[in-house]
Amino acid sequence: MIEPRTRAWWRATLALCLGSFTVFINLYVLQPLLPAIRESFEVSTLAAGSAMSVSMLTLALSLLFYGPLSDAIGRAAIMRVTLVLASLCTLVMAFAPNFASLLALRALQGFLLGGLPAVAIAWMGDEFNKPALLLAVGLYISGNTLGGIGGRVIGGTVAEHWGWHSSFVAIACLSLACTWVFWRALPPARQFRPSPLRVGQAARDMQGHLRDPRLIAAYLIGGFNFFIFINQYSYVTFRLSGAPFSLTSQWLGLIFLTYLGGTVGSALSGRIAQRLSQPTCMMLGIGILMSGSLLTLIPSLITIIVGLTVNAVGFFLAHSMASSWVGRHALRARGSASSLYLVFYYLGASLGGFYLEPFWARWQWSGVIAASLLVLLGTFNVAAWLWRRERRIADMPAAT
Repeated sequence: MIEPRTRAWWRATLALCLGSFTVFINLYVLQPLLPAIRESFEVSTLAAGSAMSVSMLTLALSLLFYGPLSDAIGRAAIMRVTLVLASLCTLVMAFAPNFASLLALRALQGFLLGGLPAVAIAWMGDEFNKPALLLAVGLYISGNTLGGIGGRVIGGTVAEHWGWHSSFVAIACLSLACTWVFWRALPPARQFRPSPLRVGQAARDMQGHLRDPRLIAAYLIGGFNFFIFINQYSYVTFRLSGAPFSLTSQWLGLIFLTYLGGTVGSALSGRIAQRLSQPTCMMLGIGILMSGSLLTLIPSLITIIVGLTVNAVGFFLAHSMASSWVGRHALRARGSASSLYLVFYYLGASLGGFYLEPFWARWQWSGVIAASLLVLLGTFNVAAWLWRRERRIADMPAAT
């Protein structure tokens, strides 16, 4: 098993971080472009947002395929091939003639982008020991946040000067370069033991995961937190592109620098988990996310930016803990368990806009935040249940 901070650990962790970065620059390049796409294709706010939702939905569904497949054939080939094809898909989107074709390409791309996140943490679970896994997961999720920032900032800046079509060309070129480095840097897997791909067994593995209350709790926390977090960002672009802020695509892209708070939260999560239990860290993250959401109600651009930054710290702290909780507590078929976590995660992201839209239409941003807090109170209580369960188990030997 790979030990933390060894040469092999750094090589593997940095390769997976780069792969994660590549996935998320492609997934999120569209978000600061939503107002421009709405205007270009003359569609509604909800329809424009569906260009984000459809890729999240197909990404979520793809995880049901990649997880079991990786348990049978290995993880590396899936990650490499899907990164190449997803990058090429971004290039083709630059030439989409209408909104329907853009949606179709985003749906296909979402399915391809699922290849790496479906199996990356399972790859680490196979190859790393427990301390190495906890440290690596935090850095890996930092790659998620940097990719989210990069896609949005580059996409918004390029669109400001050369139009939103050029944003896709720029991201595709960067993605192909990153994929080449990832392809060469990822070390060969040494601990993986393939199991035959049997649909019936895969279904039984999924059922087993869904019967484990510890895993279900983590799935709900990850899915419903992302349900709120990512869709807040979509609606904040509409809020800030209108009066009194009237931000352009470039400045909307820069708003996503607040994701750096998530980079910090993810990177520190491993250290925090060494002092506090994982359920406690989840509760802490959700509490921080709720606090940041309340800050964004103050009608000041600076305060909104601070609130979004606080949101990112809290969300990615909770996400790091929930995803690594699954890796630790899945008794078998780790690829399937990790992919099922991400099914909940991205399914939540794809549906959150439909939940928030009526609140936005009726009460604008204050309605979005009120709706957000209702859901986050629920995930906080699920994390508290995990904490109580862990405490009871820890106290059992003392009681006997």
